[in-house]
Amino acid sequence: MQAIILAGGLGTRLRGVIADLPKPMAPINGRPFLAYVLDALDVAGFDSAILAIGYRSEAIHDHFGEEYRRLRLHYSVEHEPLGTGGAIRLALEQATEPTVFVVNGDTFLQVDYRAMLKAHLDASASLSLAVHALPDVARYGALERQDGRVRGFLEKGRVGPGAINAGTYLVSRELFERYALPRVCSFETDLLMPHVAEIAPLAFETGGLFIDIGVPEDYVRAQDMLEPFNLVQNDGNRPA
Repeated sequence: MQAIILAGGLGTRLRGVIADLPKPMAPINGRPFLAYVLDALDVAGFDSAILAIGYRSEAIHDHFGEEYRRLRLHYSVEHEPLGTGGAIRLALEQATEPTVFVVNGDTFLQVDYRAMLKAHLDASASLSLAVHALPDVARYGALERQDGRVRGFLEKGRVGPGAINAGTYLVSRELFERYALPRVCSFETDLLMPHVAEIAPLAFETGGLFIDIGVPEDYVRAQDMLEPFNLVQNDGNRPA
């Protein structure tokens, strides 16, 4: 399995609580947040990850280098902001698998990656996304689903329980070849939302831990939430 990690975020909303770092490098219990994301990929059995980096890219490259645990690391560098869609498309030029996971470098999500890949292939889907239930979807917006597929998106600000897009995708590389997208584009607003009916993404439900450190209060919460994961990978366990 291969993953693209979107790690080019500026962390503007965290400026008051962290130093001048890329958002995925925000320290959690003395380690960069990105280390927890890479730990999860390593334990799940991924072979390699492509880090899509931009703002202060050297901070990420210098810290992690070309290898992390049993993961081979590659870097896709944006010399100007390309948006999430542009970043994914650029990183896909280095991908070697026909189907690639895309995860956010500022979000930790417990997901069964192997089961998600199997569901994706069994459904012959071109796009699958991890779906997570929350008691209040106001910050993220909710999904409309039918027969295991995502059919639409509700705007942010709507309060109450629901299922959200948790920011982990499984993308067939040919998906980007179907649509004439601008060089700078958002994966969500320029591709996913306007073409959701045609793409009909597979909704893969997750029930594990979910934390997005995009706002200061959740960055603070992450210190306690991720503490149990801090050294759990040291036993070297990994699926065959």
